[in-house]
Amino acid sequence: MQYRILGRTGIKVSPYGLGALMFATSIGNHDPDDSVRVIHKALDAGINLIDTADSYGDSEETVGKALKGRRDSVVLATKFSRAMGDDPNRQGTSRRWAMTAVEGSLRRLQTDHIDLYQVHRLDPTTDVEETLSALSDLVHSGKVRAIGSSNTPPSDIVEAQWAAERRGLERFRTEQPAYSVLNRAIEREVLPVTQRYGMGVLVWGPLGQGLLTGRVRKGQPSPLRRAGLFRHLNDERRVDAVEALIPLAQEAGVPMTHLAMAFAIAHPGVTSALLGPRTMEQLDDLLAGMDVTLTDEILDRIDEIVPPGTDIGTLDQAYVPPALHNPSLRRRPVEERAAV
Repeated sequence: MQYRILGRTGIKVSPYGLGALMFATSIGNHDPDDSVRVIHKALDAGINLIDTADSYGDSEETVGKALKGRRDSVVLATKFSRAMGDDPNRQGTSRRWAMTAVEGSLRRLQTDHIDLYQVHRLDPTTDVEETLSALSDLVHSGKVRAIGSSNTPPSDIVEAQWAAERRGLERFRTEQPAYSVLNRAIEREVLPVTQRYGMGVLVWGPLGQGLLTGRVRKGQPSPLRRAGLFRHLNDERRVDAVEALIPLAQEAGVPMTHLAMAFAIAHPGVTSALLGPRTMEQLDDLLAGMDVTLTDEILDRIDEIVPPGTDIGTLDQAYVPPALHNPSLRRRPVEERAAV
C-alpha cells in the first residue's frame, strides 16, 4: 500500500481510512464483537487510520476494544463538540468542554493519547483562539498529537490558521469535509485553501451515504430507501446522476463502489477517504477495490456527469451555516429595515 503524508505532520496514513460510525450498536452493527473483527480485518489489509467521535454512540468503546495490543500501529482520530447530553456545557468548543471531552474519549478508547483530535463542528459562540489555546495545551501535555477541524467553511479555515499564527498556537493540521462524485463543492474553495496551508484532508461520505453503491435505482424499490429518513436517497437529481454513472463503471470494468472510492482519492488535495462499512461483506467489497486507479478518460467522463466544484443535492449530514438555520441571523430587526 502506498501511504500518504497527513498534511505536514509527517504522519503516514493509508489512502483509505476506516470510519467508525457504523460500529455504534445503536446506529450500525449491533454486535460489537463482529465490529471488532471488521476492524481487525481492515488493519490486516494495511489500513492504519481509524476515525471515530465521542458522539457516535458506543463507537469509541468498540474501537478501543479492537485496538488492544495493536494501538501503536494505528493512527487514531476522534472528534468532539457535538452535544453529549442535555447539559448545555457538554458540547461546543470551549476550553471547559474540550478538557473534559478529551478525558472521556481517552477512557473509552482505552489509550493515553489521541493521534488526531478534531473539532466536529466549530462553535460560532466560542472564540476560535479559545479553542486553539485549549487544544494547544492538550498537544503540549501529550494527550493529543495533532489537531484538526471538520465540516468547516473555507473562511473559517483561514481564520483559524491566522489566529494560530498570530497567537503562536497549534494550528489545525487537517480538515474533514464531505466529498464524493455527487458532492464536489469542496473542489471550489475548501481544497484549494487546505492545499495552500498544507493541511491533510480526510473525506467522509465517499459513497454518497449509500447512493454510490448502485443499490438505489430509478423507479425501483430499494431496501436503502426510507421515506422521510434519508432524503438524499429519494432525490431524483442524485438518482439520475447515479444512473449515468452506472454504465460508466461498467465500461471501466469496476463496481460502482470501487469507482466512487477511487474518485475520492484521485484529487491531489485529498489524503484519505473514510470507508464506513457496517458488515464484513461491505468491508470485503471495499478492500477489493483498493488498487483501482481511474484513467484521465474516466475522470473526464465523470466531470461531464457532475461538473467539478458542484453538488447534486446535499447529504443529510452536511454542514449548514448558522445563518441558514436561524432566521434572526439573516434579517435586520423590523425597525431597521426601512430604507430611510
